[in-house]
Amino acid sequence: MADALVSAVLQQLTAVVYRDIEKEVTLVVDVRKEAQKLKTTLQTLQAVLMDAEKRQVKEAAVKLWLEKLKATSYDMDDLIDDWNTFVLKFQVPNNKVCFCMPSPCFFFRKIVLHHDFAVNIRDLNKRFQAIAIEKDMFSFELNRGSGEPERPVTTSFIDVSEIYGRDQEKNAIIRTLLFENSQQQGLPIISVVGMGGIGKTTLAQLAYNDQEVKAFFEKRIWVCVSDPFDEIRVAKAILEALTGEAPSVAELESLLQKIHLSIERKKFLLVLDDVWTEDPTKWESLKHSLKCVTPGSKVLITTRKENVAKIMGSTMLFPLGQLYEEECWSLFSQVALFGRPGGDRKGLEEIGKKIAKKCKGLPLAAKVLGGLLRFKKSKEQWQSVLDSELWELEEVEKGLFPPLLLSYYDLPSTLRQCFAYCALFIKDSVIEKDKLIKLWMAQGFFRGMLHKEMELIGEECFDDLAMRSFFQDFQKDENNNSVMKCKMHDIVHDFAQFLTKNECLMLAMEVVKEPSRIDSYNGNLRHLVMVLEKESPFPSYIYNVEKLRSLLIKSYNKNSSISRALPKLFDQLKCLRSLDLSWGSIKELTKEIVKLINLRYLKLSNNHDLLELPETLCDLYNLQTLDLTRCGRLQKLPSGIGKLLNLRHLDNWETFGLRSMPKGMRRLTCLRSLKEVVVSDGCNGNKTFTLGDLANLSYLRGYLKIRGLGNAGDVTEGRKAKLHNKKDLFGLTLNFDSSTARMCLEDMILEALQPPGNVERLEIRCFNGPILFPSWLNSSALAQLRHLTLGNCRNWTLLPPLGELPSLESLQISNMNGVKKVGEEFLGLRKEEGQTSTPSSSSPMIAFPNLKSLRFSNMVKWKHWINCEIPSTGVAEMDNAIMPQLQSLDLQSCGKLKALPHYLLGLTSLKELSVDWCPVLAEYCQKEWPNISRIPNIRLDGVYVQRSSH
Repeated sequence: MADALVSAVLQQLTAVVYRDIEKEVTLVVDVRKEAQKLKTTLQTLQAVLMDAEKRQVKEAAVKLWLEKLKATSYDMDDLIDDWNTFVLKFQVPNNKVCFCMPSPCFFFRKIVLHHDFAVNIRDLNKRFQAIAIEKDMFSFELNRGSGEPERPVTTSFIDVSEIYGRDQEKNAIIRTLLFENSQQQGLPIISVVGMGGIGKTTLAQLAYNDQEVKAFFEKRIWVCVSDPFDEIRVAKAILEALTGEAPSVAELESLLQKIHLSIERKKFLLVLDDVWTEDPTKWESLKHSLKCVTPGSKVLITTRKENVAKIMGSTMLFPLGQLYEEECWSLFSQVALFGRPGGDRKGLEEIGKKIAKKCKGLPLAAKVLGGLLRFKKSKEQWQSVLDSELWELEEVEKGLFPPLLLSYYDLPSTLRQCFAYCALFIKDSVIEKDKLIKLWMAQGFFRGMLHKEMELIGEECFDDLAMRSFFQDFQKDENNNSVMKCKMHDIVHDFAQFLTKNECLMLAMEVVKEPSRIDSYNGNLRHLVMVLEKESPFPSYIYNVEKLRSLLIKSYNKNSSISRALPKLFDQLKCLRSLDLSWGSIKELTKEIVKLINLRYLKLSNNHDLLELPETLCDLYNLQTLDLTRCGRLQKLPSGIGKLLNLRHLDNWETFGLRSMPKGMRRLTCLRSLKEVVVSDGCNGNKTFTLGDLANLSYLRGYLKIRGLGNAGDVTEGRKAKLHNKKDLFGLTLNFDSSTARMCLEDMILEALQPPGNVERLEIRCFNGPILFPSWLNSSALAQLRHLTLGNCRNWTLLPPLGELPSLESLQISNMNGVKKVGEEFLGLRKEEGQTSTPSSSSPMIAFPNLKSLRFSNMVKWKHWINCEIPSTGVAEMDNAIMPQLQSLDLQSCGKLKALPHYLLGLTSLKELSVDWCPVLAEYCQKEWPNISRIPNIRLDGVYVQRSSH
């Protein structure tokens, strides 16, 4: 991590030295010279950091030297951030600093700042130079690592009697290896992917030595590839296995020719164990030489990185998970209880099973902990291990972490920082990807990467860590299949804590009263997570940890002491970049928050009694993320919010108390996410944010809700918003609720608010205009729309022609009080005058071609669902002409609805029918039971009258 930190400081320092902001904020000559000298010193240090990072694991003196370097680098980073914040003030509109006629006071302030900056940079330069001199004591190697953990060399031999579990995985691999296809195209490549220590090599060994596998293949070859991927060494190993003799040739071309001849027309199995390289050129030549084999031949690869499997052209991927709890216990007990008499075993089994649970199904962890306890005889010694954090045990550090260190050292320096920061999340907790990326951004991990947006870099870093098996248990968005949340394996989390044990600390409620935990960090503590119970007082010793960069307070039971602690906390912890005060029962955010000038991430979500934010918040010029989610009583945003030029994310979901937004919001042109826009009733004149101001926020992405549209009285503002140009929005809600008497232009405003063409989710609510559907509600304008909700459009007597929407998958319609019947207009079948009634044979008409879920609720006047017919020209069967993929139909509180159309009852795709609080329709269902009973799952008034066992 020191490498990434020093690199970041170097980048920032270079920017400071050469930047000139409007010739008003320039460095005086002596400061520029000092900064240049410091830059040279840092470059000298950077050259040896790769070796130092790897040697620190085994050499305590190197570790202490690195800690000193990191501490000084953090201080330098703070100093540069202070200077950058001063410079940033010049870019803020309406700032008190005067550009044209600077006051004498301003000149004095600028000179003082230059002097302070000069003094501080000179002091830091001396510290860095002293560290640079000390480095010579260690004889570091330049730009390479000599202390990397030894990479194990594997073989195909295995003692099956020592293996527990993996039967299911082994049988699946063997079935794949034995599968023979005479039509086989190319060489099948099977990849086993998983984290270090999960048992990939063991699984490959089990398959390789299976008797059926031995009989099936004429030749079996095992090669431990490791890193780096040496093509000549791998080729020699393959050739030696084929011929039984060490090759005498050394050229790759000659080796591959001999391999080609040796395997021609033979059925072979090649196992490449422990592959790391992501360079496809390393593998291509060998792969081409193997193409002459007999069908049935296979290549089996083991790797920690999913990307490796993809690059090598894998035809099948086997992600390897954890052992079951009982299997893990069997493996652990085999080692830990080996040779103990029966009486001793019984006394230790209860504690042993609890220790085995800490392994979380990781075979290597079970072996290492089992080996540790094998020589501990007493119950007390076993209990001590159970009570310890794994990362604090020396045996775990030596036996379990080296394989993980190999994965860690394989990461680029930025990814190392990103991974290590994950130690801040509570063990086994769900990690929200979006939150994690914002926290990474706040720590400045992506500074200097100007070629891409920070959020996209964060996404790539997350995906990279996921593909290298650092994350698991992914929860995906059901709409676009992107990862939303994940977890870390407990052992991987322990490893992250091991890497950051002098910088990160987690204080649980039972130890939060112990200042000794803080004192032991000797001023190096940078990141703190604190869990407070409802009645726990806020620990005063936290105020003394002045160099904290992250303070994440978990107060799930609304601890009121947090609010009282804020003034002093803001006064003391001025280095904070990330501050989480969610669920803190905060009623007032004090004005002292202005002292946190480096703050980039502020989470205030779920402070339900928070009424307003101080104007001083708007002087936090570095702020990137402001999370106000579910601050339901928040009445207004500060009027100076336009000064937050670096704000990228304003998460204001469910801030129901907001009735308007400040005009300054239009200046927040860096915003990437804004959850809700509130259109005011215009009482404050030109001081409030308008629909037209949305045009300035051109980088908005994700989901946007616009509420208060019933207050909008100016169609021009709707057109100015240019919603259709916001190509990165995938979800949009248009809510025509109103705080005043209704305007009469709602239909024109709705027409003006055309969504972008690639929007996937759309909601229209509380529309009170006439029955005039917007022209854009059709297949050409909304070709990507997958989810649509229409609610409380009370003047509509007909439904729009939604059957034309080609990608629509789910549709919810509610509270349409004017709708009495649903017919062909809903399906999009109504013909214009002069149009033929029969579609062409080349383009058969299908209404709702992709609809899977349909729900109607609270349709109080709806009586008739008309049975429509579609001309069948060009369509094989009538049943496939309307909603051919519908799986779920849900009808709630449609009290007058009499019957269902025949085209629904004939759908073979329909799996679920729910009819709740629809008395007339429920009676109809009983009469039509022979036709309805073909639907596998039927629920009437909350009770399943028929349910499939599948």
